[in-house]
Amino acid sequence: MFPTANPGAAEEEKGHVNLSMLPNERMNPLFETTIQATEEAIVNAMVAAQIRVGADNHKVVGLPHDHRRVVLKKYNRPAR
Repeated sequence: MFPTANPGAAEEEKGHVNLSMLPNERMNPLFETTIQATEEAIVNAMVAAQIRVGADNHKVVGLPHDHRRVVLKKYNRPAR
C-alpha cells in the first residue's frame, strides 16, 4: 500500500491541513495498472490451480496453458 496524502497530512494538528491532489484524468494510468495487475493475478491463480474435489464431489481443475492461449487469442489479448 502507498500513501496518497501529502506528507504529514495525518499528523495531529489544530486547524486545517492543505491537500494537493491529482485531477481524475491523471489517475487513469494508476487505475489501468491496477486493473492489469489484478487481471494477471487472477489468470496466474487459475493456471497454477491444482485439481480439487469439494462438497458433493464437485471437481475443479486449473486452466491449462494451451487453453489459456486459445482464449486470449480469441479476444485479441497477447499471450505472455
